[in-house]
Amino acid sequence: MVRMSDLARGGGSPAPPPDPAPPPPAEKSRRAAATTTPPAAPPSPPPRLRESSLYAQVHAAGASLAPAPAASPSPFDETGPAELILDDLRSFLARVPDHLKSDEPLPWEALTRIVARVVGSLQTGGGLFWLANGTVVPKGSDYLTFHQARVTVLAVRIGMTLGYERQRLVDLGMAAALSDIGLWQLPAGVLRRLDALSSEDQSQYHAHPRVAAERLRRWAAPVSGLVDTVLQHHEREQGQGFPHGLPGPSIRVEAKIVGLADTYMALTAPPSLRPGLRLHEAVREIVRGRHQAFPSLLVKALLSEMTVFPPGTLVRLNTGEVGTVVVVNRNHPLRPRVEIVEGKTGPLATPKIVDLSEAPFLYITGPEAEPAR
Repeated sequence: MVRMSDLARGGGSPAPPPDPAPPPPAEKSRRAAATTTPPAAPPSPPPRLRESSLYAQVHAAGASLAPAPAASPSPFDETGPAELILDDLRSFLARVPDHLKSDEPLPWEALTRIVARVVGSLQTGGGLFWLANGTVVPKGSDYLTFHQARVTVLAVRIGMTLGYERQRLVDLGMAAALSDIGLWQLPAGVLRRLDALSSEDQSQYHAHPRVAAERLRRWAAPVSGLVDTVLQHHEREQGQGFPHGLPGPSIRVEAKIVGLADTYMALTAPPSLRPGLRLHEAVREIVRGRHQAFPSLLVKALLSEMTVFPPGTLVRLNTGEVGTVVVVNRNHPLRPRVEIVEGKTGPLATPKIVDLSEAPFLYITGPEAEPAR
């Protein structure tokens, strides 16, 4: 090796340097550490969900509706903007029909990463939740892709309200994302006429959970219980669901959560041509039938998230003023932040924001009637 000090002195070729003395052990270790990059240890996989009586686990928790505990460090902690996460979820789901046609295995690892980002985003804020509550199918997106993405977000949010740990939320979200893949194999146009199906179409529709479950078995679903959750998500408490008419105690609680999210999202943005219900109307519809279709614990969890007046609801105050709900106050769901757009004498030139949780003498008397759509 030619040393810089030899070159600086000039002259002919430098004499070969004497053999250097061997470095002390500490120095030898330091040099080895500086020149050798240790191989990165692979991340430990998160623990899988233990299979025991899931229904009993939820009820043994005392029906607590506390928010989920803070997430532990995970290789999936990076979430990104809510819009990007929802777009990535929809993009993944849009490719599922190709896997159904070709019988190629589903990229489970990619789905796990996307749903983990959904969980991370929902644990840090409500932007993704309310974004998924939008009822307009994006241009160029098919209905099932749009619907299943919305169901995924709501199902995870309900699981968070029930206090589920992170891995259980990811598993729940994966089941929700794939719950309706059997509908892609129905004849064209069946979803558009769900309100008036022939007996043959109805039989095919009622079979879609079985079709989905069978495909998930062939794809070797890696999550314990995922297949049964998809198979049972249309079963109902009094045995009036399908495909097997199971009674409430025989239905997985994850299937009930996915079923509730599926029902709510279908009410607000139905696949048929009839108009969807407004968000507060959908909540009211589910509350009316809660004893027949879903356990009160899950309906209460939904209510704690949606409230009767979700963002976008036009409401009237006791003063006669009219405004739009812009932010929900989780501690006081009936006292959200409202943008007042109409005063006692007519529309305001400049809307004003009022936080009803800080205005004890103002309150909402009810939703304001909107023009027919």
